[in-house]
Amino acid sequence: MTTPSEPNPRPDGNLVSRRDFIRSGVATGAGLMMANSIPAYAQNTKAKGDLLNVGIIGTGAQGRVLIDAALGIPDIRFQAVCDIWDYSRRYGERYLGKNGHKVNAYTNYQDMLARERDLDAVIVATPDFVHAEHAIACMEAGHHVYCEKLMSNTAHGARRMVQSSRETGKLLQIGHQRRSNPRYQHALHKMMNEARLFGRMTNINAQWNRGVSEDLGWPEKYTMDQATLDRYGYANMHEYRNWRWYRKYGGGPISDLGAHQIDVFNWFLGTNPSSVMAGGGIDYYLEHEWYDNVMAIYEYPTDEGMVRAFYQVLTTTSAGGGYFEYFMGTEGSLKISENPKISAAYREAHAPEWDEWVEKGTIARGVGSADEPKPWEKKRSVTVDVRETAQLSAWKIPVELNKAIHQPHIENFVDAIRHGTPLNCPGEEGYASCVTVLKVNEAVAAECKLDFNPNSFTV
Repeated sequence: MTTPSEPNPRPDGNLVSRRDFIRSGVATGAGLMMANSIPAYAQNTKAKGDLLNVGIIGTGAQGRVLIDAALGIPDIRFQAVCDIWDYSRRYGERYLGKNGHKVNAYTNYQDMLARERDLDAVIVATPDFVHAEHAIACMEAGHHVYCEKLMSNTAHGARRMVQSSRETGKLLQIGHQRRSNPRYQHALHKMMNEARLFGRMTNINAQWNRGVSEDLGWPEKYTMDQATLDRYGYANMHEYRNWRWYRKYGGGPISDLGAHQIDVFNWFLGTNPSSVMAGGGIDYYLEHEWYDNVMAIYEYPTDEGMVRAFYQVLTTTSAGGGYFEYFMGTEGSLKISENPKISAAYREAHAPEWDEWVEKGTIARGVGSADEPKPWEKKRSVTVDVRETAQLSAWKIPVELNKAIHQPHIENFVDAIRHGTPLNCPGEEGYASCVTVLKVNEAVAAECKLDFNPNSFTV
């Protein structure tokens, strides 16, 4: 769904959320589309069942994940792969060949675009700093684009991508795949908005923690020569392989990992933050340029009041129970993750019973959560502080995803090409998330709270 991205001032000076703006039925400004409309650039769609010819730029680790997801979708034919590194390019070519896709392989994306005249779409899975270059070139060549997150390592690059999508009339889907995950969609639309199981939202916390790991290496025989590295903008082979840690190429862990979850903050709240403060540093990986541990607090003004959202990404410990987003309200909380084992809903003791919503299929009883008391724990007599809140009851989100986690998002992209279905994360939404995420690194460097200009979220 394409929606306006910034809070809009009311006559009384208060803020209108993006969700309320859509409900009002009024949209102004270039490129803003109503929730159920078909964008003009998607009107010339392919008929159902038509074969889509697809190319991919970037067949490294993330490119391979997207290839696997796309292979589960009928009537997609990979026609070309492109990667500057022989090792990845040959892997992509061979892997697709084993899956029945005879592809042409290219080192330079410009050669691919010049020779592959009948491509319908291109997947861009390259480092962040070349997303804008690659996506814009593909759209100008007449192809729809699915681009990995973070949309760009700069707001300027992301803005240019949105402008190119509008000018060329080509679809631009950004790879925030949670927006197409049926569990996330059910939690937002059915549990949070329709049933209002959680009452007024007040706080959010989320995390993605990982343990210490070695930098990526490479087979010596596949070392790229310096002339090739220079041609494509890399200082050396080590930075090419570990680009996420260097300022020229990406935004560090807050961009690499945090981007997915911070995007969920914006999406679920239906608005963008007004401020952020953050702390972080190069605490462990002293040879890297980006902060390895970051903690950030956003403020989201909504029509029900302020919501504060805490986010942490740690790369020196895996403690903390995995990666998740935790939305906390006055009547319940939602803990959600791409990992269904750590996803659950919790009802406050004073909240209305959820029985009617069980009957409607909105929520399910019992979850076997780690947060739920074990039988032997229930039998013990434990002295607690009288001010302690009563034990939360745990409930199950009754929707599971039985596909690769990126597949529904690529399916949405394919449906938009074929049928004009609205994109779940068009360029405008990806741009707003990009601005939200990149501000964290600025706040760490500034060592103070930074305010967002509401106009900075729109193109």
